[in-house]
Amino acid sequence: MNFKSWMLAGAALVVLISLPQVHAQQNTPANPDKSGMKGMDMGDSSAPPQAARMADSEMSDMHMEMSAHMRMTEARPANPGDEARAEKIVAELRPAIEKYRDYHVALDDGFQIFMPNIPQPHYHFTSFKNAVEAQFRFDPERPTSLLYKKTGDGYQLEGAMYTAPRRYSESQLDARIPLSVAHWHQHVNFCLPPKGTPIGAGNMGEFGLRGSITTESACDSANGRWFPVVFGWMVHVYPYETDPAKIWAH
Repeated sequence: MNFKSWMLAGAALVVLISLPQVHAQQNTPANPDKSGMKGMDMGDSSAPPQAARMADSEMSDMHMEMSAHMRMTEARPANPGDEARAEKIVAELRPAIEKYRDYHVALDDGFQIFMPNIPQPHYHFTSFKNAVEAQFRFDPERPTSLLYKKTGDGYQLEGAMYTAPRRYSESQLDARIPLSVAHWHQHVNFCLPPKGTPIGAGNMGEFGLRGSITTESACDSANGRWFPVVFGWMVHVYPYETDPAKIWAH
């Protein structure tokens, strides 16, 4: 096995460890909500499977806003060529995902629906193969996830999500997509309840990605389990928008 094969195998292992409960895809057009998965990797994860699954569940019905639980990249001054570089990414993405306007094609190509039975403003259809590749290189034509909105018994394609390793610096993220145009985000400061205690109605105010606990010391005081970073970097893009501000809107 050559070096590249070893690296890909290692990255695949990271994804599999983060996602122990991926279910087999069932591409039944009449009942698409039977497909999907219990967890989803957004780049690499610093949290064990239980924390990642619990964070997945919370993220499914929350509006993503800048907070103590979300880190976002700072907007950089525009450099010559930034807009052209961003436009090139969109120009490559749009035709690459055109076939996925039919969500059945996405399912057939291995994209899996993240928590399809929970109402969400955007449903993520994730490709684990693309997620692994995104750990090593950026390909505008191969986003980690496709973004859909629910329409009756089906889904309407809206955009895509790219991911990057959590270890990446802002300069490395800027090399993928200019930070003068887009904001990458990362879910941080996650306090899991004491072992054996699920996040529920009784403690939702303290724990999780919407909880009041945002520091390691506060988590320790509550006998919780602290994870400074849950997932890797993520950025959404909506290539069918005509307003540039909405194409890279967070």
